[in-house]
Amino acid sequence: MAKAKSQRSLTKWGKQKWDYLTKGDKKKPKSKRGRYLPKSVRDKMTAAEKAASNRKKRKAGGVGSRAKYSSKVKKAVRNA
Repeated sequence: MAKAKSQRSLTKWGKQKWDYLTKGDKKKPKSKRGRYLPKSVRDKMTAAEKAASNRKKRKAGGVGSRAKYSSKVKKAVRNA
């Protein structure tokens, strides 16, 4: 039986190598961590974009907080 579109999407998402933009973020408390993105998106971002994205995320607050992605990052994550 073939998977539904949502299940294929979830499978694809699970195979991506997700990690934080900054290497040391894993060791920080959750409220101090930056963006968590797939490797393909992290590789495409410039140092300035990474820094701006992390600042925006950290400014948004603690655990579970949401900071909107920039349009470029949003598009890259969607197409990753």
